[in-house]
Amino acid sequence: MPAEFELCPGRKIGGSNPCFIIAEIGQNHQGDIEIAKKMIRMAKDCGADCAKFQKSEIEHRFTKQALERPYTSPHAWGPTYGAHKHHLEFSHQQYRELQQYANEIGIFFTASGMDEMAVDFLHEINVPFIKVASADTNNIPYLEKTAKKGRPMVISSGMQSMETMRCVYQTVKKHNPNFTFLQCTSAYPLPIEHVNLSLIPEFQKEFPDIPIGYSGHEPGIHVSVAAVALGAKVLERHVTLDKSWKGSDHAASLEPAELAELVKAIRTVEMAMGSPIKQMLPCESSCHSKLGKSVVAQKPLKKGEILTLDMLTVKVAEPHGVRPENIFKLVGKKITVDLEKDATIIDTMISG
Repeated sequence: MPAEFELCPGRKIGGSNPCFIIAEIGQNHQGDIEIAKKMIRMAKDCGADCAKFQKSEIEHRFTKQALERPYTSPHAWGPTYGAHKHHLEFSHQQYRELQQYANEIGIFFTASGMDEMAVDFLHEINVPFIKVASADTNNIPYLEKTAKKGRPMVISSGMQSMETMRCVYQTVKKHNPNFTFLQCTSAYPLPIEHVNLSLIPEFQKEFPDIPIGYSGHEPGIHVSVAAVALGAKVLERHVTLDKSWKGSDHAASLEPAELAELVKAIRTVEMAMGSPIKQMLPCESSCHSKLGKSVVAQKPLKKGEILTLDMLTVKVAEPHGVRPENIFKLVGKKITVDLEKDATIIDTMISG
C-alpha cells in the first residue's frame, strides 16, 4: 500500500483515503479576480477538494526576448507575449484576497509555483502544498529549493521519461518525504490514445512508497474516473465557466456540470471498490435463499449406506444443506437417516 501523508490540514492522501480532487483554475479566470472568485465557488459547489491557480513572477520566469516577442494567437490578451502574460497574472495582494475567499467558503487553495520566486511567495502565504508543473519537473535546482521548503509537493510528469522521474524522486526524497507524482501527458486537449493510464500501475511499482495520481486534459470525465479506479490518489482537472472563452486551456477544461458529475462518479467508484476479501455478503442472502444450490439425494437412500458420487446431485433445494463445493467430501461417508429422492443432505445426517 503506498504511503499516506497529510497533503492539506486534516486531509491525507494515499492508502485508503479518498482521492483528492484538484480543480485547476490555472489562468482560465481571464485576468478578472471576480471571475476567479466565481470559479473558486464553483469548485467548492461541485465537490472539489482544492482550487488551484498558476503563480508566476513573470520577469523571473521568462527571458526579456521571450516577453518581447509578438503574440498573434487568437487567444492573445496583448500584442506581445509579455503583455499577454501580465494581463493574466494576479498581484500578490490579489492572491491573498483569493486565498482568503477560499478559506471563507471552505475549500483548500494553492497554486503551481511556475518559478523559484513564485514558490517563495506561495511559501510566504502558507499554501498547504506546492504544485510542480510539468515544465519544471526536470528543473533540478527548482526541485531542490522547493523540496527544502518542507511543504508537501504534487509533481506532474508531462514531457518526462521514467528515467527522469527516477532522478526527480531521488532529488526530492533527500529533502522531503511528502510528495506525489501525477501521470500526465502535456497536450491540450489530450487525444485519448495518448493518455497512457497504464503508467499509473507502472508508477506504483516504480515508486511504491509514494501515492500516485493523475492530471488529465482529455475530453470528458470517463478517463479520469478510470484513473481513480486504477488507484490514482490525487486527480487534477482544468475547469472553466465556459469552454468557448478565449484562452487555449478552456477547450481542455471541464464546465461546472462536468466537474460535478466527475466528483460524483469518483465517489461512487471509490465506494464500489469495496473490499479485496471475497466472501458472501449480507446483501446476497436473498438471492442465495432463492437460487443457492445444495447437495441432494440423486435417488432414495437407506440409513447406513456409504455414499458414492452417483448417489448425489446438486439442485436448488429447501431447506439448504451441504454446499455444492463440498460434494466430494461426502463420498465414502455414511448416511445416518433414510432419505427420499431430492431430499436435502444436511451435515448432521453424515457420519464418518
